[in-house]
Amino acid sequence: MHVILLLGFLFAGWKWGDWRNWKKYYSTILFFIIGDLIYSYLLYNYPMWQFHPSFDKAILPNHTLISLAVEFISFPVKVLIYLGNFPEHKNKVKQLYYILTWVIFFTVFEFTSINIWGGLSHHNGWNMLYTFFFYIVIFVMLRLHQNRPLLAWAFSFVIITFLLFSFDVPIGSMK
Repeated sequence: MHVILLLGFLFAGWKWGDWRNWKKYYSTILFFIIGDLIYSYLLYNYPMWQFHPSFDKAILPNHTLISLAVEFISFPVKVLIYLGNFPEHKNKVKQLYYILTWVIFFTVFEFTSINIWGGLSHHNGWNMLYTFFFYIVIFVMLRLHQNRPLLAWAFSFVIITFLLFSFDVPIGSMK
């Protein structure tokens, strides 16, 4: 199922992504990927969520390979679509609506992944409410990084530290 979803992301990126200006978004794509790689590294033995292989397990047989495929295929596409179509005018209500649309879409997508086709599971106290708020953080941070990258990195450090303490991640569980 993950391969089909990744192909779906590629199609969506081809159709709606701002490929002509990919260089404009390149640093934000890397920011998104690095953030997830940091999560994967710090919480390798204490995950908040985990991918599960499905019928395509010959191609993506475990969480690590699924996660890498998501990071390097769907993350760039998400950034190219999300930032490439972000409402640039000063109407904050339209921008807020745009962000919330993305948050709700991906929250529902994750809910479906967990409850319908079993491609994902939550662990160590993580749940759908945290997912909803985490998507708000992600999509706000992507936009912030596009405009103020150093501020986005500073906030990210604070958020990561807060989450590590909030979820009582045992330092001994880290690699």
